Amino acid sequence: NDAERLVNEAPAVLASLEAGRISARHAQTIVDQLSDVPTAGRAVFLAEVLPVAEHSTNAYLRKRARVLRERLHPESITARAVRSEADRRVEFEPAADGMAWVHLFTTAPIAQGIIERVEAAASESRASGETRTCAQLQADALAALALTGVTPEDVLSSPVLPHPIEVQEHITPTVQITVPALSMAGVSEAPATLDGYGPIDPETAARIAVNAPSFTRILVQPETGAVLSVGRNQYRVPADLQRAVRLRDGTCRAPGCGRRARACDLDHSVAWADGGTTDVANLACLCRHHHRMKHLPGWNLDHGPGGVLEWTTPDGRYHRTAPDPAPF
Repeated sequence: NDAERLVNEAPAVLASLEAGRISARHAQTIVDQLSDVPTAGRAVFLAEVLPVAEHSTNAYLRKRARVLRERLHPESITARAVRSEADRRVEFEPAADGMAWVHLFTTAPIAQGIIERVEAAASESRASGETRTCAQLQADALAALALTGVTPEDVLSSPVLPHPIEVQEHITPTVQITVPALSMAGVSEAPATLDGYGPIDPETAARIAVNAPSFTRILVQPETGAVLSVGRNQYRVPADLQRAVRLRDGTCRAPGCGRRARACDLDHSVAWADGGTTDVANLACLCRHHHRMKHLPGWNLDHGPGGVLEWTTPDGRYHRTAPDPAPF
């Protein structure tokens, strides 16, 4: 879509990008703002924003482009703000090396208020001789506020912010961690797997497990990754079966969907009413949207050995999804 918009609606921006006068990030910023500029105002928007892009940083361009977009938009910012506020949410994004992003989409005043509180707490701690960088202190301040339940005033009253390891001790989730059997025995450093994230180091997995009131240890065969045990710390057998299927699938098994398995329905590939069994060979994780879609006319799903799903769409297209291999 971005490429089509550059070619058909913003050829001057494309030419500037090809000539090296702007970067790919500049072009992306312009395209992002252009998508919400009314058609009648796009020529004016491009004529004014491109010279700015060619002589400024991308950060400055974003500010100028937003202002220009507001000036050209036919709908009042009040109406758009009310509509956009309904989309506020928090998103989790795994990153590499045991790290992850948490994105908060909220109103600008709230976001600005959070940043100012975090910066103030980091600055206070920095002034007391703290060796952590400003970025590290800000991250630690926000984590402390979110996980320990202290108020911003409590954080500001203490010149020393807690370290991530100290904050981590306040995590008390229901945790599902897959641990290679040899790592549990202390003779291997193969990574554990945190459900909903991926590989984490065994030491971190152990620290989290200690504080989890409902911890399910899942042992796997170290060479093949095959599940050896899903534990028996719940009486109801379907709960163990759920854990096994969610562990196998990881995400929604519809083509192209990445919704985490823990947020998905457990679907009988062959419906119970049609004689389908309640076992690993006939269950798969489907998010609510794709669960409903599967039952629409024209869709067909075949559940093969090893959890392989073969989808056929109403227009006859074929898609095959398979569980991800164990990450050891």
